[in-house]
Amino acid sequence: MKLVSFSVTTVVGEIVRIGTLIEDRIVDLNLAFTSYLAESGTTGRPYEVATGIMPPDMVEFFKGGKLTAETAKQVVTFVSDRLEKQQPVNGPKGEKIVHQLEEVTLLAPVPRPNSIRDTLSFEGHMKNFEKMTKKPIPELWYRIPIYYKGNTSTVIGPEDPIVWPSYTKKLDYELEFGIYIGKEGKDIKADDAPEYIAGYTIFNDVSARDVLQEEVSMFLGPAKGKDLDTGNVMGPCLVTPDELDISDLQMIARINGDIWSEGSTSDMYWSFPKIIEHISRSETLYPGDFIASGTVANGCGDELDRWIQPGDIIELEVEGIGILRNAVTKDSDLP
Repeated sequence: MKLVSFSVTTVVGEIVRIGTLIEDRIVDLNLAFTSYLAESGTTGRPYEVATGIMPPDMVEFFKGGKLTAETAKQVVTFVSDRLEKQQPVNGPKGEKIVHQLEEVTLLAPVPRPNSIRDTLSFEGHMKNFEKMTKKPIPELWYRIPIYYKGNTSTVIGPEDPIVWPSYTKKLDYELEFGIYIGKEGKDIKADDAPEYIAGYTIFNDVSARDVLQEEVSMFLGPAKGKDLDTGNVMGPCLVTPDELDISDLQMIARINGDIWSEGSTSDMYWSFPKIIEHISRSETLYPGDFIASGTVANGCGDELDRWIQPGDIIELEVEGIGILRNAVTKDSDLP
């Protein structure tokens, strides 16, 4: 399934829900399951039961485990059959269940992850910096999947503006993708790690490149090179592992419609199961944690010596997931 978090305007104001994509429509999973329960007559409390099994929040959805995931598939079949037969699909009190994309605002799949960890997993990216810096790839990189932690408060979704920080002259995009952890675990073995992956999404790890380069020279960081409002961009959806083989997916970055970066997930030296094994050593991972792949080879302006500017449109595409699109703007340009 392709799962999304979205906000929609209702009579009680703007609310956040989760849904699944069916072509160009979004199905509210919680309300769809409520409708299913009400019609089947299996319970006199369809709203309460539906919220317990199919909560309208992505992290709580993860916590529901196999029962929630399997129920979601049944709900999609229920709604798809109705749509195919051109039958009405509404909640027990007439609530709208199926939305057109233009009727809602897509958010990051998990609007506020518990944590963000970003790795350096693509060997081609490392080799490019080896050429640029004239310094060999550290031997340690081939022994452990190194990572840094990001600020969960700065997550934005598709179509949200990326605001240019006042302190940088070189803002950069980074073409990445990542995983959401779906269940709690500690000291997870790589062979068992796939069952902890809830889904995949696209990630733009926005960087103040000139500031970042100064900071890492001090053997600490990154700090303000990464910590900036709107600096962690995720979306447009998450794709569940049963529907996506990530062994060789095409990755593309377009700036104002022109292709700047192309790569493949096949260049990952460190797999997500190996990364999970390393990160979870003596540390518990929780549903809603996010772990990114790091930048694909030639996946940022720094490698290309090409630089984005205010007003540019950044589109990151990963085969099988979709396109993550955002405009770069300045504070003064915001409404």
